[in-house]
Amino acid sequence: MTGHAYRAGASARVLRFDCGRVCLDLTATAHPVERLDGPDRLRQWLAGAGLVPPGTPLERAGPGWLAAFRDLRTQIATVVGAELDGRPPGHALDRVNAVARNPPPPPRAVRRADGTLGRGLSGDPDCQALLGAVARDAVELLTDPGARALLRRCAGQDCPLVYLDTSRGRRRRWCSGETCGNRERVARHRRSRRG
Repeated sequence: MTGHAYRAGASARVLRFDCGRVCLDLTATAHPVERLDGPDRLRQWLAGAGLVPPGTPLERAGPGWLAAFRDLRTQIATVVGAELDGRPPGHALDRVNAVARNPPPPPRAVRRADGTLGRGLSGDPDCQALLGAVARDAVELLTDPGARALLRRCAGQDCPLVYLDTSRGRRRRWCSGETCGNRERVARHRRSRRG
């Protein structure tokens, strides 16, 4: 990682959910710094990604869960990168497929205080069920030709993130216009002032 691109401070630690798929949002938690730096952050990510309803306690989430999600993140990033490069993913695909065999947490409809129905879970989900939901998302993404064709690498300097380009005209260039896109605009402005 190089100098100016990563002086974002606290904003670099904000959890992002703008890559277009849960599995890709998981890979974004490693860049530019480790965002899943503890069980509480993992709980926040799981709720933010919509894998559990907000406020789900996830009391069993601990260091083992964190290690398992980081490992799945690495495997997904390897498989997605290999797919984009047109090369074999090695054992990473086998590992993602193995995790995808875990059934996701069973949902249930619950009545909210305002009378509307909302999504809840039937019991406290375990780590394997939540990992399975993310791995299944990766399998579904990579086996859907239409979705796979929308995979793009960020054009930002030193940014390894991949996102799903669902923009009009398929002209999105950055994982985020507010981060990489803004850095590129600032760099372009500086170059024009020097020239």
